[in-house]
Amino acid sequence: MPRFHLVSDPDDPVVAPFRAIKERDLVGREGLFIAEGETVLRAFTRDAPQRVVSLLIDPKRREKLADLFADLPESTPIYLAEQGVLDAIAGFHLHRGILAVGRKPPAVAARDLLASLPARAVVLVLCGIANHDNMGGIYRNAAAFGADAVVLDADCCDPLYRKAIRVSVGAVLSVPTARLSRDDSIADLLDVTGFEGLALSPSADESLATLKPAARTAVLLGTEGPGLSPDVMARARRIGIPMANGFDSLNVATTSGIVLHHLRFLGG
Repeated sequence: MPRFHLVSDPDDPVVAPFRAIKERDLVGREGLFIAEGETVLRAFTRDAPQRVVSLLIDPKRREKLADLFADLPESTPIYLAEQGVLDAIAGFHLHRGILAVGRKPPAVAARDLLASLPARAVVLVLCGIANHDNMGGIYRNAAAFGADAVVLDADCCDPLYRKAIRVSVGAVLSVPTARLSRDDSIADLLDVTGFEGLALSPSADESLATLKPAARTAVLLGTEGPGLSPDVMARARRIGIPMANGFDSLNVATTSGIVLHHLRFLGG
């Protein structure tokens, strides 16, 4: 069982990693990240307990989280701080009363990640997804529908940003992920690893409802507005999602859920 430490001073150096969370969200944490809330913490300790660096919680939460603490390494410090002290440390009212500092996983090359997947696999390739709510929602769908991996281009936001983690209900902590450099070609990556790219487009001739996917399929999702680049679109299979009354726009996270559900349960 990890050891508990009472913290009564917001300036205590042992809780420095938790201090001024919102401001430090903007500049990064040098290989660390902050996870918030019980649901996220349970996902984190279930999937990667060895990457939990420390916890900061309201003592009122201690009994409810007892089973979770039992899964952590004994060396993991758990700091207890009353609500007022907790809020002073975080820099805002932390009504969930639970924070964790985590260590980011080692970077994996996108080519190596895709090459390691089984003969039948579904991955998401995200291009320019800069909204943390959308990022979290996409990862939540990826976990719910069993996507094998997520690949991010150089313009995507950090999925380990606190809000993205929270929206994903911790899914970003478990779905295998790789990031491309700005010089990497998505189309070349898919060709060399044997994936067929599906580009969602309202002008596509082929409907998702009749799609029979390849054994290895990559769903290409771009930001709302600019969408996918002409080069990516030119080398991908264009698929459309029919909508009512001439409407032709879906939130990108919603789109990911619809497509992943079809690929996993309807596409054969």
